[in-house]
Amino acid sequence: MFKNKNLWAVFITALVAGLIGGGIAFGAVNYFSNRQAENATAVPSGSNSSGSTKVSNVKVNVSGQSEKAYSSIKNAVVTVINLKKESSNSSNSLYGSIFGESSSSSSSSSSSSKLETYAEGSGVIYKKSGNVAYVVTNNHVISGSNAVEVIMSNGKKVSAKVVGKDSVTDLAVLKINSSVVTTVASFGNSNNIKVGETALAIGSPLGSDYATSLTQGIISAKKRTVSTTNESGQETGEATVIQTDAAINSGNSGGPLINLAGQVIGINSMKLSSSSSGTSVEGMGFAIPSNEVVTIINQLISKGKIVRPALGASLIDLTDITSSQQKSILKLPSSVNEGAVIYQTYAGSPARTAGLKKYDVVTKLDGTKITSVATLRDKLYKLKIGDKVKIGWYHGSTYKTATIHLTETTTTLSSQAK
Repeated sequence: MFKNKNLWAVFITALVAGLIGGGIAFGAVNYFSNRQAENATAVPSGSNSSGSTKVSNVKVNVSGQSEKAYSSIKNAVVTVINLKKESSNSSNSLYGSIFGESSSSSSSSSSSSKLETYAEGSGVIYKKSGNVAYVVTNNHVISGSNAVEVIMSNGKKVSAKVVGKDSVTDLAVLKINSSVVTTVASFGNSNNIKVGETALAIGSPLGSDYATSLTQGIISAKKRTVSTTNESGQETGEATVIQTDAAINSGNSGGPLINLAGQVIGINSMKLSSSSSGTSVEGMGFAIPSNEVVTIINQLISKGKIVRPALGASLIDLTDITSSQQKSILKLPSSVNEGAVIYQTYAGSPARTAGLKKYDVVTKLDGTKITSVATLRDKLYKLKIGDKVKIGWYHGSTYKTATIHLTETTTTLSSQAK
């Protein structure tokens, strides 16, 4: 997502080194080849002395489905610019505190800060309504921005406004003036894709300098479950995504993964570059399935946010608690070594109404074993307002359950000890 200013320097150095090394190798091979040729056959004097080599006029017809699919959607693919305020006089703020400048002086310095490009990603225009057009991208592309801009496929830059965003699914919707829009993408049914079928990724790898770059691969897996993390690196749950070997690089985030009909079947979101053991990984990119994308962006437009059930509690993984504290403070049975520990509940929340208290350990929700905060959130986010689910937890050595009726405004529970 971030542009590396030293990229060209590294590229040029590598290119020069390659040319020098290649020149040496080629020169040596060419020398010995020529010596062998001289010994084998004498070349007549003046042969080919005029340098008569020509370019062939033969034309190859390379038109195919990939080209047609790309051409049908390329003008709907945009570069998304995340702009943040950078203080133009940070040194004054630093020394100002030392010399006792007032807070008003500090705020004056802050107000003089200017917007600068913090990150670049991709997006795709999917809807046009009146004088407004909508763009879907990744939440992490625009996260923390003070302003957002969009660069159209023709290079025209326009301002964009965030309509809504969702960190759980890593999706965001922007709106721009529709007068600059010539092409709108359509969504295909991600349930109908097949492993092995061709997939095309379009976006701005390494930023706008490489806008509307096209890479081709296949669908490697229809439904791959991967762990998701927030900006702090904390695991937040799991996502079911499309796996592809089409090249996805920094800057491709938010861009479309399309089929050969030119339909968007996913929004490129992440790639795996190395395994937990440190092994280098190639050709493992992931996209949010189009069916999920459509569900989320429709809610973001209508409500500006995604409404989900919540326990109303702050939690921490049991595995982050030392074994001695698990015995002395939590007083858990030795058989319990996984779960989500509650360290705070909020007034009127489902957790507090059910009787959950600080240091209780949630181990089951709606029949699913809870091994961490991530699995708890993942299960909870798959439920809907109005669902009735059972939650199970340990209060010391006692296991308890409660049936939770999830509503948007009220929650009623009945609990019992076992």
